Amino acid sequence: MSRAQGLSRKMSKAQKNEAIWGLAFVMPTMIGLIVLNFYPIFYTIYQSFCRTGDFGRGNVFIGLTNYVNVLTGGEFWGSLLNTVKYAIIEVPFSLVLALLLAVFLNRKIAFRGGYRTIFFLPMVCAPAAVAMVWKFLYNQNFGLLNNLFGTDIAWISDPNVAWISIGIIGVWSIVGYNMILFLSGLQEIPHDYYEAADIDGATGIRQFFYITVPLLSPTTFFILQTRIIGALQIFDLVYMVMDETNQALSSVQSVVYLFYKYAFTNGDRGYGAAIVVSMLVIIMIITFVLQKSEKKWVFYN
Repeated sequence: MSRAQGLSRKMSKAQKNEAIWGLAFVMPTMIGLIVLNFYPIFYTIYQSFCRTGDFGRGNVFIGLTNYVNVLTGGEFWGSLLNTVKYAIIEVPFSLVLALLLAVFLNRKIAFRGGYRTIFFLPMVCAPAAVAMVWKFLYNQNFGLLNNLFGTDIAWISDPNVAWISIGIIGVWSIVGYNMILFLSGLQEIPHDYYEAADIDGATGIRQFFYITVPLLSPTTFFILQTRIIGALQIFDLVYMVMDETNQALSSVQSVVYLFYKYAFTNGDRGYGAAIVVSMLVIIMIITFVLQKSEKKWVFYN
């Protein structure tokens, strides 16, 4: 008698019913993961080795041709550079601002709940609405920013400025979400540490750098890792803020936008799949490096 058969015979009728109902409740989620996540991943990898047939019918296996074209062409690396430049703006600035806001709004101040709500509002705004508002603010002729500062800057049409403008929108959009995560991390820090520091005469700044920052490192690591992955997948801001006729599009075009252009606009889904799989490999490498560095600077109390 096998071990599985022995366990099956030992299960009572009530336990079997419980197992069946548990599987029934989990099955929709499992089916959703398979249909919406796992199958598209494997099909995309398969399609990256193919050329879409004539009129979009069928796939013709061409081996590594798509990957060779992607990795030897300058468009992919230019888009990757644009994506990294966006991440350099969004990730550190949103993280630092969110940490400062969380520390400030963790204190007992008037209208604290209202301030938290205001800073979190960008997360619940529709991306299309966000893009429309910021396009109006950035407008060179009648935009609020140029009228307010008395400048004549082409915020989203100057290739030297556009990528910074997109990065600012990214920081504004995500800082509230990061702030909420930091607030939850601050709630987990025992107040005894700060009371002992006050007795020892430590100033607020020293308490921040020697107590708050080290004990928030698990939350910081989580935000850093997820925001790097999210920033490298940026698409919606570029797609909605930048028009196809915009001369600065090439300076802000992200890797995912490049994938969209080839896969859905040009109809070359094999080449587009190779782009997104190459980006997936890069993200996996970055994630692996971050996981390896976790033990060196993340402290769990």
